[in-house]
Amino acid sequence: VGNYKRTVKRIDDGHRLCNDLMNCIHERARIEKVYAQQLTEWAKRWKQLVEKGPQYGTVERAWCAFMSEAEKVSELHLEVKSSLMNEDFEKIKNWQKEAFHKQMMGGFKETKEAEDGFRKAQKPWAKKLKEVEAAKKAYHAACKEEKLAISRETNSKADPALNPEQLKKLQDKVERSKQDVLKTKEKYEKSLKELDNATPQYMENMEQVFEQCQQFEEKRLRFFREVLLEVQKHLDLSNVASYKNIYRELEQNIKAADAVEDLRWFRANQGPGMSMNWPQFEEWSADLNRTLSRREKKKASDGVTLTGINQTGEQVSQTNKHSSSLSVQSNTVQSVQSSYNPFEDEEDTGSTVSEKEDNKIKNVSSYEKNQSYPTDWSDEESNNPFSSTDANGDTNPFDEDTSPAMEVRVRALYDYEGQEQDELSFKAGDELTKMENEDEQGWCKGRLDNGQVGLYPANYVEPIQ
Repeated sequence: VGNYKRTVKRIDDGHRLCNDLMNCIHERARIEKVYAQQLTEWAKRWKQLVEKGPQYGTVERAWCAFMSEAEKVSELHLEVKSSLMNEDFEKIKNWQKEAFHKQMMGGFKETKEAEDGFRKAQKPWAKKLKEVEAAKKAYHAACKEEKLAISRETNSKADPALNPEQLKKLQDKVERSKQDVLKTKEKYEKSLKELDNATPQYMENMEQVFEQCQQFEEKRLRFFREVLLEVQKHLDLSNVASYKNIYRELEQNIKAADAVEDLRWFRANQGPGMSMNWPQFEEWSADLNRTLSRREKKKASDGVTLTGINQTGEQVSQTNKHSSSLSVQSNTVQSVQSSYNPFEDEEDTGSTVSEKEDNKIKNVSSYEKNQSYPTDWSDEESNNPFSSTDANGDTNPFDEDTSPAMEVRVRALYDYEGQEQDELSFKAGDELTKMENEDEQGWCKGRLDNGQVGLYPANYVEPIQ
């Protein structure tokens, strides 16, 4: 009696399990979102680093393919997050609302109906069971009394002090107790028989209510199985065609990397195969005067300028080697050589990713692929930036090249054809990167998307909003 409460409690447990499943899916969706965001941030940061770094050609494209893969996978995981929350989470929430109806007095309607059904089915049988227990108790008490009376009678026979009248009373007590035993036994057997006769109907009524609870629970179990299968489909990216295509495309991009092609490109653009602007006789012009005055102004304001170097391939190599070892005073600009290790554990420094973002982008490589090399030359001993005095003194000949500047993307308003080797040429609508702000003569230093660095008129471009 009363054990049906375990079945009734299962209904309340079903409602709680719906909440648990929703929380489980919600946490997984949050993990998918965070992972997608981290992939995007990683891809954005490393794409900038690779593009600014010294890698070039098909290997650069193969490297960047990993960032493209991360961006595409990030989109897929955001779709997973959206599916979990907008479909699976909402489906459970709506089903729970339809299956469980709260009452004003507390609890659920389904729980109360099951409780009432079990109580009603059990009430008649429980009443008869109570009668059986009472009859059983009376019968056992009568048996105990009979045994006690017989014991007294037996003991009295051995006692010569008792008179016949007292002995007769004990014998009468034994007789009455025997009759009570017979009566209570008969009543006990009768009530037990009635209980046995009522048991089949009781079992039928109780089982009927139990089956109703089973059907309700079956709906929940089948619904949970259905939802979990849908969650599995949303999480399983192995069957998504676009997911397979991402890695098929990544493999193709990596296999497309061709060392011979990259070396051929470097020879044609940065080596002996590049176009040469051999010195030719030039008439004096206003543009030439303008260029000279600009250079003289720059020379007067900057102090030391690289003007006496005619760099061959060997000298360029030496420049790169020296650029990481030149000592710079604390009040000068940062050295070209960076101390940042991109694979260093972020927890060791105590800084957050967002605080390191800019430093990582600036410092990951010892030099950029598009760094400019001085093209002017002179054999004047006093202007040699590699002399022992300048290299070891307070003046750093690389101050201008390494001074940090805020790069800004700009768009050309007009066509411009470079008049000299250190000037850029572009068409109206072309985009480039401004590397230095406008000087007093109205010129800016910039970089085209093909990597060429040079000067251009400041009023020929506008910032890209």
